[in-house]
Amino acid sequence: MDKNYIFPKKSNFTAIPISKVDIELPELKNICEAKSVAIGKWLMKYIEHGLETNKISINNIMPSKADFAYKLGVSIGTMQNAFRYIEDLGYVESKQCIGTLVRDYKTPVTTMRKLTSKRDIAAELIKNYIKSSCYKVGMNLPSSRTIATIIGYSANTTRLALDYLCTQNILEHKYKNANEYGWILKTQDFDINTEIKQTSTSTTLVDMVVKDLERYISNNLKIGDKLPSHTVLSKHLKTSLKTVHDALSILAQKNIILPRRGKYGTSVIKIPNDNTISVRPEMSIFAPAKDTAFYHYEKTQNRIKRMIAEEYDIGEKLPSIIEMSKMFDLSPNTIRKAFHNLAKEGYLVFSRGRYGGTFIIDIPEIEQQTFKWLAVNPQYIPTTNEISN
Repeated sequence: MDKNYIFPKKSNFTAIPISKVDIELPELKNICEAKSVAIGKWLMKYIEHGLETNKISINNIMPSKADFAYKLGVSIGTMQNAFRYIEDLGYVESKQCIGTLVRDYKTPVTTMRKLTSKRDIAAELIKNYIKSSCYKVGMNLPSSRTIATIIGYSANTTRLALDYLCTQNILEHKYKNANEYGWILKTQDFDINTEIKQTSTSTTLVDMVVKDLERYISNNLKIGDKLPSHTVLSKHLKTSLKTVHDALSILAQKNIILPRRGKYGTSVIKIPNDNTISVRPEMSIFAPAKDTAFYHYEKTQNRIKRMIAEEYDIGEKLPSIIEMSKMFDLSPNTIRKAFHNLAKEGYLVFSRGRYGGTFIIDIPEIEQQTFKWLAVNPQYIPTTNEISN
């Protein structure tokens, strides 16, 4: 592991409370730029003024994106884009497991563990597209969705890449009534990463963690052993829980590990780069974690359906996700997923605003039969039945 990367404790840093962000809020109505850009410029102004007046210091932890989103009345996604905008300009640095640190924007120094991100790859592919399509300075580029289709990335990643190219003064984003109007090429004076141009891929942080996990499994574990928890792996690999989760998902797709819910944890079922050892059948008696998670969500959906059928009429409003999670003693995320699945089935509809919420648009029919969900792979059910008989 590269020794140039640091992994200090969060307790070593001072966090800035959102209540201490006391500068005038940005104007977000009738603006001629994206909200994330306007908020990014406001954050830059706050950091510059704070450092000049000693109200904040280098390495202070910025308030969370959720706190900023609530304060400004915008989505967390908008704040995520705003933070990415100012990180590109050297004002902050995101540190896994710690937060977003204030940096000296005049002499930025990067010490966090990070390779090429998807946004960086998408930006290189866009630059390659501009060159290969012979765009001239001042010409309009297609919409971000069209470009996303061309380069093969999601619309959100493509928009982040386009905004990043704006910070590099390669593109300019034109707006009309605060809505996207088009992207204009400002200069052709830029270089292209030839490796990405040829392969359309590059090493991301998740890719690097996947390789680290494969080496860890090969050197320390054998088939049947259980992996440490996500938290332990996160500390060992010096990266975020989300990155560890994404890397483990890739290893599961490669049939190297088998994630199982509850106390069973995640077990090794194949040693990386060793094709001589086959997967032990007894390791697959449990259904995959994603399948048992589906059963869990469906059981929750059935409980909500029964509650709707017995206690509510069409047009009535359900309790909030937080209230429902307390009623059912489940996580808000489980309730949220159940709500979205019921909305897809045509029973619920969501409305935003002061008088918004989750409203019933159809009453589900309740089946009398009760099913008991088992976290067992269906192909092994006949065998287990024979054993029990």
